[in-house]
Amino acid sequence: MTVSVLVVDDSGFFRKRLTEILTGSGQIKVVGAATNGREGVELAQRLRPDVITMDYEMPVMDGISAVREIMQKHPVPVLMFSSLTYEGARVTLDALEAGAVDFLPKNFEEIARDTSQLQKILIDRILDVAGSRPGARPSPAPTSAPVARPAEPTRPRPHSPSPRTTPPARPAASAPAPEPEAPRRSARRGAAKHYSVVGIGTSTGGPVALQRVLTALPASFPAPIVLVQHMPASFTPAFAERLNKLCQIQVRQAEDGDILKPGLALLAPGGKQMMIENRGGQGRVRILPGDERLNYKPCVDVTFGSLARSFPGKTLGVILTGMGADGRDGCRMMKQSGSDVWSQDEKTSVIYGMPMAVAKAGLSDEVLPLGDIGPRLVEGVG
Repeated sequence: MTVSVLVVDDSGFFRKRLTEILTGSGQIKVVGAATNGREGVELAQRLRPDVITMDYEMPVMDGISAVREIMQKHPVPVLMFSSLTYEGARVTLDALEAGAVDFLPKNFEEIARDTSQLQKILIDRILDVAGSRPGARPSPAPTSAPVARPAEPTRPRPHSPSPRTTPPARPAASAPAPEPEAPRRSARRGAAKHYSVVGIGTSTGGPVALQRVLTALPASFPAPIVLVQHMPASFTPAFAERLNKLCQIQVRQAEDGDILKPGLALLAPGGKQMMIENRGGQGRVRILPGDERLNYKPCVDVTFGSLARSFPGKTLGVILTGMGADGRDGCRMMKQSGSDVWSQDEKTSVIYGMPMAVAKAGLSDEVLPLGDIGPRLVEGVG
């Protein structure tokens, strides 16, 4: 099936270059191009593309406003192009909150070392985004104050093709699979359990999902939290700052030697790996260089595996929306050590890849809608 794409960008050179790359694949058809956000909104309604690529700084209407209006009128998977700078990170996070599914650097030299690699990454990312579910995204809590459990609006789900193979350094999606069996959903909800640490891993759709979960937690949350979000190194500082402003708990980017503390969430820095050590019962962070042999930097499996070794039987792992299967092996190690695992359900996942991999492997003790995970953490972690 051919994926139809609408390109929205005020740069004629970028529109032309992107169109050439995408149409050369034989799997993608560029059905239109817009020079500003207003044109993008109008063409999106008229052409009904499977995917929209969106710049964020444009005349007449900026990309964030355009994404917000598109999501209100006719939700379509949107891939943002952004600069890998601190300010670019802040703008991109705003776009993701507005409803965009994922993002890529606008500077092609930052994406790939050569033309063939660039083509594969761009084409695969478009095909992956086409299989996402923008209508599954619940509205995040208002930025003025954390809300324990905001309502989840329902939106129409646009027709789109199935996910395809992902590029290197991204969560690898497999070929279209049969409908997964409904994983077991635990009915055991008794007294809260004591966990030495809670680990949360996610990828595509994760920034909004993490915001939704963490804003539901009180400042007195009794367990330390470690967060692994697939994200570039230039984005994680801005993301941690954003979460810290919105949440009652403290959130910051992890540094080597940090000590785990209740009510503190530490975000793995982009481009590196985060491991947790147990030193006399005290959790301590180790930040290591991003090994080129690993596709994901940071990698959920690496962090979760270290939690399983350091706190056997005393860890809660939570897997949220994302492409591929990163986190499955780490969750398996947690289960083997006697710890618990929760995963997000399909209906509320922007991309049901990572949580599906965990649930299909029989590793999920509970499968929960996104809106239930934060309150469930409050209820279940003592």
